[in-house]
Order: sequence, then structure tokens, then C-alpha cells
Amino acid sequence: MNPLKLFGKNILPALAVICFLISIPSVWGKKLETVTDTDFLKLVQTEKYVVVLFSKSNCKDCQEAEHELAMARESLVDEFSAWVVKLVSSPLAKLYLAKTVEPAIVFFRHGVPLLYHGPVNEDDLVSKFRKTQDPIVKELNDETFEHLTQAATGATTGDWLVMFYKNTCITSQRLQALWEAVGAELKGRINVARVDKSGAGAATGRRFEVKDTPAFVLFRHGKMYNYELDSLTVQNFVDFATDFFRNSKAQNIPVPKSPFDDFTEMVVEKMRENPQVVKLGSIVLSILILLGLLIKFSRKAQDRTEKKKT
Repeated sequence: MNPLKLFGKNILPALAVICFLISIPSVWGKKLETVTDTDFLKLVQTEKYVVVLFSKSNCKDCQEAEHELAMARESLVDEFSAWVVKLVSSPLAKLYLAKTVEPAIVFFRHGVPLLYHGPVNEDDLVSKFRKTQDPIVKELNDETFEHLTQAATGATTGDWLVMFYKNTCITSQRLQALWEAVGAELKGRINVARVDKSGAGAATGRRFEVKDTPAFVLFRHGKMYNYELDSLTVQNFVDFATDFFRNSKAQNIPVPKSPFDDFTEMVVEKMRENPQVVKLGSIVLSILILLGLLIKFSRKAQDRTEKKKT
């Protein structure tokens, strides 16, 4: 007997519905492994590639991002031997996200984080990670800055978008993953770099009169342009470096300071950064002046006494 005649004409649509319902767990039920903060940090320290989804509970966007990343997991494991995991409502998000807004996907390459910027689907995820397997942002210091950027001469190394930061600046630390994303978007067009103003790039920071961090400067054709927007997003930085810089004032690039001028500027900078030391120094100086006056008057009084005796 023909089963179609037994169940009627509606059997094919019914079978289609049943097959769809059976497939739901395998398509939409894909999940990522949730790890603890401690296990995640161990992975970042020991594994070459780690992809993490920063998520939170009861978040529809987070569920959709998890599904897409889970769909890409097999490809990421096959191509990069990457660990693909999830953190839920983790305080570690504050270390890697300029704005703690979940969901966010961060790709760690040799421990260096890159904030994923782009459509969240398997093809785009795999394509972007394939192009960013190694850290992109260059670390410059006082010895390498002028040689690599040739900023003062406007020579042939191209344009440079530079972030001046301090290791003690929390905002600077949280921008590392975002700055790598900026480097990924500008790769092949504009060089993206960092300078540690509190360490090996201190003199370079003083050369460009960087007072507060983070600070962002575009060096282009012998001119420099300061990024002055409050919004710190990947797209805003990319737009600034490629076109919006024209709305900023073009400044001449200063030559490196002489050792004496740099030392003077360093002293002024330290005094500005440590006003309590300046106050203490003023107090100590006042005390020394007072003691000097007291000693001077004491000696004069002693001389008068000795003259009267004679």
C-alpha cells in the first residue's frame, strides 16, 4: 500500500516540519564551553591561539553571537588549533574591552588580544582571524621612533597612527585589544603603533608634548594631527586616520629635544605629575631658609656680645 494514500496529501508537509524540529537542537543549540576566569587566564598564557566570547546571562545578542562562534568553532580548531570558549559576566571583560558591552569576541594571538570588528558569522570570523594571526601594532620607543616613522622628514615609511600610553593608565590597558583591531582594519594602508610614555618612550612623549594618556596622533607627510574625539571606537579611529584628520589642525612636527631641554622638560613633568612632592619640597626649602636666617642672626648676636666684652 502506498503510504501517501494511507496518510493523505498532508504527509509531505508534516514530514518537513518533523525534520525541521529534529534539526533545531543541532543548528540553534550549539554552545561554547564556559570556563572560569582562572582557567581562561591559563589558556591565554599557555596556548598560541584562544578565541573568547565575553557574554552575560539573559542576553539575546549574546546567544546569537555564541551560536555563530560555535558554528565557526570547528573551522577555527582545524585551521589554528585554537581554543574557543566563553566567559559569562566575567570581571575580566574590563581588562580587554574599552567599553564593557557584551557580547564581544576577542582573539588572543600569543597572548596579545584583538577585539573582533565585523559581522558575526562563520565566514567573516574565520577570514578575519586568518589575516590577523600575528600581533599587528608595532611597539616604538625613543631609539626606534624616528628611524621607523621618519616623522620629521615625512619620508617613505608611510603614515603612522600612534597611541601614547602609560602602563599605569587603566584606560590605556583596556584599549590594547581595540587598538589591535584598528591595526587590523588599517593593515596595508596605515601603520599603527604604540609608545610607552611612562617607559622606553618617555622622551618621545615629551617631544610631542603629550600630557595625558591615552593620546592619539596621526603622522602624515611631515605633519601631525591630534585625535580629539571623546568616542574611542574602532570605526572612529579608522575614519580619522583615513579622512577625518582633515578636520583637525595640521601641526609641524617638532625635532627631537636636546638632552638639556629634555631633562628640563622631564623635571617639569615630574613636578606636574607629583604636586605633593613639590609641596614637600617647598616646605623643606622654607625650613632651610628659616634655619639659615636663624643661624645668621644667631651669629650676629654672638658677634655683638663678644664686641661688648672686649
